[in-house]
Amino acid sequence: MDALKSAGRALIRSPSLAKQSWGGGGRHRKLPENWTDTRETLLEGMLFSLKYLGMTLVEQPKGEELSAAAIKRIVATAKASGKKLQKVTLKVSPRGIILTDNLTNQLIENVSIYRISYCTADKMHDKVFAYIAQSQHNQSLECHAFLCTKRKMAQAVTLTVAQAFKVAFEFWQVSKEVVATGNLLDLEETAKAPLSTVSANTTNMDEVPRPQALSGSSVVWTSLAVLYL
Repeated sequence: MDALKSAGRALIRSPSLAKQSWGGGGRHRKLPENWTDTRETLLEGMLFSLKYLGMTLVEQPKGEELSAAAIKRIVATAKASGKKLQKVTLKVSPRGIILTDNLTNQLIENVSIYRISYCTADKMHDKVFAYIAQSQHNQSLECHAFLCTKRKMAQAVTLTVAQAFKVAFEFWQVSKEVVATGNLLDLEETAKAPLSTVSANTTNMDEVPRPQALSGSSVVWTSLAVLYL
């Protein structure tokens, strides 16, 4: 974990590395040029005071139309209930999202970053921020929605979660490189060692740990779970 923290500090000092690893297909909103000013704060966790609208189940992990329909259901249910919305604090960091009650300071939910598949600032309800995550109790997908004071706050929360994903992924990449480098150094020392020493103190090559290859986003976030949990 100390190595990961050191890697994180290095990434803060090297915004060029951050820009290189964020690209891909142009499907995601680009991070602002000055966003690195907030990276140090993001590592500790950024706080947002919001009102919790509610939750509904969804069938897919992401999608603009899917999330818009889910938010529409949540807002309609919240209005129909006539109850005051629960005031909450949302803490966003590369570890994930921590949700607490403003009045009691009681923990409501702790969502690991690898469980979150999508976040959005809704177009129709422009003060609403929402994210989709896998339930910690089963395999169901949940869309949670929050009312912000302003449209810009909803956008800020969404961008902050995107930044948290980005930093978490960078941590994962750095840790993977550290493991790979360590393996190479071990192999180099093995090659230099006398034959008798090699047979007595080293493992079979088939048993040498290797970094996992990326076969999809699920592998990335599963790997992140190993790092943070």
